[in-house]
Amino acid sequence: MWRVVILLWVILAPTLAGIAVMAILAMPSMAGQAMKWIPILALGGAIVALPVSAAIAKVITGRMA
Repeated sequence: MWRVVILLWVILAPTLAGIAVMAILAMPSMAGQAMKWIPILALGGAIVALPVSAAIAKVITGRMA
């Protein structure tokens, strides 16, 4: 299962990090603080992708067994 988790994480981590960064860039009120929040949200998106990919992998491997 961990191989599937890692494979999904490789896809989901940049996707969720990119969504978080785009959310900050889309808010004009946050433009002045973007350099502070971009690395924080990018790291947060990558961290959130781990349990999400584990849950998806559990569903995938459960249906295959």
